[in-house]
Amino acid sequence: MGWLSSTRQCLFTMADDLEQQPQGWLSSWLPTWRPTSMSQLKNVEARILQCLQNKFLARYVSLPNQNKIWTVTVSPEIKDRTPLVMVHGFGGGVGLWILNMDSLSARRTLHTFDLLGFGRSSRPAFPRDPEGAEDEFVTSIETWRETMGIPNMILLGHSLGGFLATSYSIKYPERVKHLILVDPWGFPLRPTDPSEIRAPPTWLKAVASVLGRSNPLAVLRVAGPWGPGLVQRFRPDFKRKFADFFEDDTISEYIYHCNAQNPSGETAFKAMMESFGWARRPMLERIHLIRKDVPITMIYGANTWIDTSTGKKVKLQRPDSYVRDMGSGPKQDT
Repeated sequence: MGWLSSTRQCLFTMADDLEQQPQGWLSSWLPTWRPTSMSQLKNVEARILQCLQNKFLARYVSLPNQNKIWTVTVSPEIKDRTPLVMVHGFGGGVGLWILNMDSLSARRTLHTFDLLGFGRSSRPAFPRDPEGAEDEFVTSIETWRETMGIPNMILLGHSLGGFLATSYSIKYPERVKHLILVDPWGFPLRPTDPSEIRAPPTWLKAVASVLGRSNPLAVLRVAGPWGPGLVQRFRPDFKRKFADFFEDDTISEYIYHCNAQNPSGETAFKAMMESFGWARRPMLERIHLIRKDVPITMIYGANTWIDTSTGKKVKLQRPDSYVRDMGSGPKQDT
């Protein structure tokens, strides 16, 4: 472990030093050091989307402020049901929904998009304060909805996407017919007692070790040609999870190319978090602001590192509203 720990620390320190100096020769050298490009991201995503059986449309949606949101719509021909809109988590993109896209679009149109600052969407400079960064995300989602001409939607968010979908529902409740949160990030307050903090997975500990100095995924960019191998090393579970679709490293390549581009949404996420597992503006303090007639369903995976007690706490915050907590324990409804 000695040399490996030293090597990691060297990379993390280098990541901090390089990303703090975007001007001069570094700005021209780093892109050639990283084996990535938007073209490569486009190509690997195309391989993923070829797995879709249902009709789909993939295109950029241009916003009035000149930003563009990369959007995939599945089963666009279905017009008589409320569409489902899915918001991905930190470091993700539309391609990671491939396991679910056909089944979820069997009876209604499905829209998914790369969040502003992630994947193939525009990568603008975000505000550096947590409230400003959050509002920038939420405003971009609403502007995207307006541009798409979607009157209202079933809104599903995963991880960071769950946090942003909740924030969106607070501000635009008339647009949300049902809010579905899957392993939502950023809800609880950070416990003062360390024994109450659930141990994160190994890969998350590795990522978290760079926080406070660099952007969360800076090491992927600074590692250069070794970057793709880092994704495979820290997240070998992705290959197993998508094995029915891909026998090769397609998904690892996709994740790498999504996150080896210049940081934007990643920088906004860093502004919003206290540490990787906790938000500076915890959502449990605001969940009661969602209009009472907006139903909420909360879903947790069997092996999630997210605090699954959040669902019960949301139920307590909203005693006169529909909240379904689909945690790992007994299912409960109100």
